Amino acid sequence: MADVTARSLQYEYKANSNLVLQADRSLIDRTRRDEPTGEVLSLVGKLEGTRMGDKAQRTKPQMQEERRAKPPRHHGGQSQGYSLSSPALWYKRKITGLSLGCTLLTPSPFADDNIDETYGVNVQFESDEEEGDEDVYGEVRDEASDDDLEGDEAVVRCTLSANLVASGELMSSKKRDLHPRDIDAFWLQRQLSRFYDDAIVSQKKADEVLEILKTASDDRECENQLVLLLGFNTFDFIKVLRQHRMMILYCTLLASAQSEAEKERIMGKMESDPELSKFLYQLHETEKEDLIREERSRRERVRQSRMDTNLETMDLDQGGEALAPRQVLDLEDLVFAQGSHFMANKRCQLPDGSFRRQRKGYEEVHVPALKPKPFGSEEQLVSVDKLPKYAQAGFEGFKTLNRIQSKLYRAALETDENLLLCAPTGAGKTNVALMCMLREIGKHINMDGTINVDDFKIIYIAPMRSLVQEMVGSFGKRLATYGINVAELTGDHQLCKEEINATQIIVCTPEKWDIITRKGGERTYTQLVRLIILDEIHLLHDDRGPVLESLVARAIRNIEMTQEDVRLVGLSAHNYTLYFMSDAYMGCDQEYKFSVDVKEAESDSDSD
Repeated sequence: MADVTARSLQYEYKANSNLVLQADRSLIDRTRRDEPTGEVLSLVGKLEGTRMGDKAQRTKPQMQEERRAKPPRHHGGQSQGYSLSSPALWYKRKITGLSLGCTLLTPSPFADDNIDETYGVNVQFESDEEEGDEDVYGEVRDEASDDDLEGDEAVVRCTLSANLVASGELMSSKKRDLHPRDIDAFWLQRQLSRFYDDAIVSQKKADEVLEILKTASDDRECENQLVLLLGFNTFDFIKVLRQHRMMILYCTLLASAQSEAEKERIMGKMESDPELSKFLYQLHETEKEDLIREERSRRERVRQSRMDTNLETMDLDQGGEALAPRQVLDLEDLVFAQGSHFMANKRCQLPDGSFRRQRKGYEEVHVPALKPKPFGSEEQLVSVDKLPKYAQAGFEGFKTLNRIQSKLYRAALETDENLLLCAPTGAGKTNVALMCMLREIGKHINMDGTINVDDFKIIYIAPMRSLVQEMVGSFGKRLATYGINVAELTGDHQLCKEEINATQIIVCTPEKWDIITRKGGERTYTQLVRLIILDEIHLLHDDRGPVLESLVARAIRNIEMTQEDVRLVGLSAHNYTLYFMSDAYMGCDQEYKFSVDVKEAESDSDSD
């Protein structure tokens, strides 16, 4: 009975819960015989046979001397390569070293020249890839590492590579330095005279090259014909002709025009082509720069002559005194300390019909509403139905444009010229800005009606954050049908790079856009800008005026550098010194009433 009970208890949880059947040998502490245990041991009998100082040496170890005496092989090659000791000794060896690296594969390297001249060979000039170590004439060079070059052979390799790099840099500098002003009627003839000694032959070749540049259907055909005409020894010159084909062709034709009518015809054709218009712009800018440079030199000569005359006069009149400057400007006195709150006008001239009304303690000034200006003989309101179909969706709910918008309809929606609109608040300047936006959007509409939203960006600059938020809501609602994204970029609302890439119209403050355009890394965003609208641009009179001025100056500088047109549109309050849309154009009666507290001022002066 006891055995049965014991046998049943051995399978209970209590008996098996902590039972170890197999131990983990890695966790068992097994120590080696010689492993230290931390106990203090005696060193008696373990330091016999050696004394302190037995291994001291008075010389450097021999192993280090052997290592320093045998430096790496490439170090020796470099020191030999920059040696200037014996240039006459390794001159013959350089020729021998060059010939050893070549193996002639064909007995007649020029055997196929007749086939090339007869049938033509397509030569790729723009390929920068290395075609192995194969030579032009069928010779294959043996591969050798830099470690195998020693002494004068390293000098030969360095000399050859330096010459190749120098020639490549020279060719690239020629490509960069070619300017339309350098090309005249005889430019081709001068360039070909380097390859042909006879002037008649070079002139004939120049005419044939010009005809090829004019009649070739594409660059590949032009390249083949030039190779067959000029030969393979003019590769560098053919590269220049192929790269600057249109510039060389039209600048030569323009310089060799026989009459003013022919010259005007060529210039008109260049203006109609966006690519050719850049060359024409560079020519005009060069002429302007020459005139400016000549005028500066003339003024400098006049100023120098005046200074010489004054010095002679002072030398003759020793007892006299030097004349004082005619005028001294105090720049600190000219600063507007109060910004836009400063009123520079001494008097305020009220319109006709204004009157004053005395009240107890104050005075009222009433300015009546101006009578609407009568329509001109050809002036009429433009109906929204007459707008282009792609622009009608932006004016949904409008029947006609107002007088100001109708007057600027063609300039805003049919041209790309810069605009400055001076009109009072509430005159509809925002709709004029919208027409300029629709003009830019219309350039990027595909045949199927979709818009290439990744090809352009529009910047709308407003002075206040509240106005920025208002413009974002207005433009976002009216341009929603086009799929255009409008976003705010202010100190309160930031945009990451992905959001900027996905936005087509960015409404921001002047300071924010100034920060973005100052950064060199933001070029990827600013190079897509095609339209910049500056609202309330009359704030040039304010403390923030320098920011607006720098934005406009930076935009104009980028246009001149990149030759990419960016339209500038300014919206300003009316200025009497400019042509502006006055209150008579607004179409609604606006009457003004001002209260002036003058009684207290008079009483204060009487008490004094």
